[in-house]
Amino acid sequence: MRLVIARCSVDYDGRLSAHLPMATRLIMVKADGCVAIHADGGAYKPLNWMNAPNRLSEEEGRWVVTNPKGETLTITLEEVLSDSAHELGVDPGLQKDGVEAHLQELLAADPTSIADGLKLVRREWPTDIGPVDLLCRDADGAAVAIEVKRRGEIDGVEQLVRYLERMELDPNLRPVRGIFVAQVIKPQAKVLAEARGIACVEVDYDELRGIESDILKLF
Repeated sequence: MRLVIARCSVDYDGRLSAHLPMATRLIMVKADGCVAIHADGGAYKPLNWMNAPNRLSEEEGRWVVTNPKGETLTITLEEVLSDSAHELGVDPGLQKDGVEAHLQELLAADPTSIADGLKLVRREWPTDIGPVDLLCRDADGAAVAIEVKRRGEIDGVEQLVRYLERMELDPNLRPVRGIFVAQVIKPQAKVLAEARGIACVEVDYDELRGIESDILKLF
C-alpha cells in the first residue's frame, strides 16, 4: 500500500463531475489498484475514489486515474509532504461473530429461505478483493451473489457492490445480481441497495434454527 500526504485538488469526471479544492489530504493507493482520497475526518469513507481495475499515470505535479468505464480522477499536487509504501501481505479477512457465521451456515444449507429456486454453488466465493458469503444460481441458472450480515447497514451494501463489480468481470458469472441478507436492515441501507439494483431480505435467525417464536399466533 502506498500512502501519500499532499496538498492537492481533485477533479472527477464520469457519471457526474465533482471538484475538491486545494487542501492537505491523504491519497491511498492499494495493491489492487484502488485509489482513494481521504480528509482528516469523515470516519472511514473517502472524499473520492476510483475502484480497480484502473490505470494510474503519474505526471509532473499531477496524477491521472482512468478506468475502463471512461471515468477520470485527476489529482493536482501542489506539495507532497510524505510518500511511503508498505507491504501488508495477505489479509486473513474479517472474522464474523458467532451469530453471523452461523446465519451464513444456515442460509447455505437452505438458500430457498432467501428466495425460491436458489441453489448453492459455494460458500465464501473468492474475488480479488475478498470472498462474497454465498454464490448461488437461481431457477434460470443466473448467478446470485449474497452477502450476509447480522445487522444490515450501508457499509455492508457497499461491500456487496464492490464484490459484484469484480464478479461481473468473469464471463462465466455475468450477469450477476446481488441480494443483501440480514436479521434487520436499516432504512438507509435499503435505499442504497435499491439504488444499486440489489435486493434486500430480512431473515429470522431463530426460525432458521428451528426455534418457534414465543409470540402467540392465531393460526
